[in-house]
Amino acid sequence: MQLVVARIGRAHGIKGEVTVEVRTDEPELRLGPGAVLATDPASVGPLTIETGRVHSGRLLLRFEGVRDRTGAEALRNTLLIAEVDPEELPEDEDEYYDHQLMDLDVVTVDGVEVGRITEISHLPSQDLFIVERPDGSEVMIPFVEEIVTEIDLEEQRAIIDPPPGLIDDRAEIVSTRDDGPAEAGKAGDDKAGDV
Repeated sequence: MQLVVARIGRAHGIKGEVTVEVRTDEPELRLGPGAVLATDPASVGPLTIETGRVHSGRLLLRFEGVRDRTGAEALRNTLLIAEVDPEELPEDEDEYYDHQLMDLDVVTVDGVEVGRITEISHLPSQDLFIVERPDGSEVMIPFVEEIVTEIDLEEQRAIIDPPPGLIDDRAEIVSTRDDGPAEAGKAGDDKAGDV
């Protein structure tokens, strides 16, 4: 099975190094010297990593046969693809590869069907499941343990305990006033509606 593990960014310096946007939790395994990676577009590769180093918080790679800035710049926006055994599991039992999570059925702890995972978005703060609902709409579910309570690969499902309003329109409005629940549009400062 092929997995995208990085995207090549801009050239760095004049000796053929490139910056890399890492898309794997295991860069030391997937992007180490000697690794041979397929590419998208395929005509650019395969590429063999010659050296790698971290500079100012960014991973820099040099590939065999790329010796100058022009060659490095020609690789910009190329996706690096690793061949991974589909049976391989991450070292930590609470971690999953994207391909393991794709197409899982998403259900609430009460057994209510939410939909199916169609995409996983990796954001700096957290990962999000993009879930297609039975009616064709999409909902985004943060992949955090407070919400995603269980991943059951055998049953091919993700069990969630969503807070109010995450998967439906019935959000609970909490008021700090003593006179009861706030009305929609009137929560917060009393002068918010005055112009």
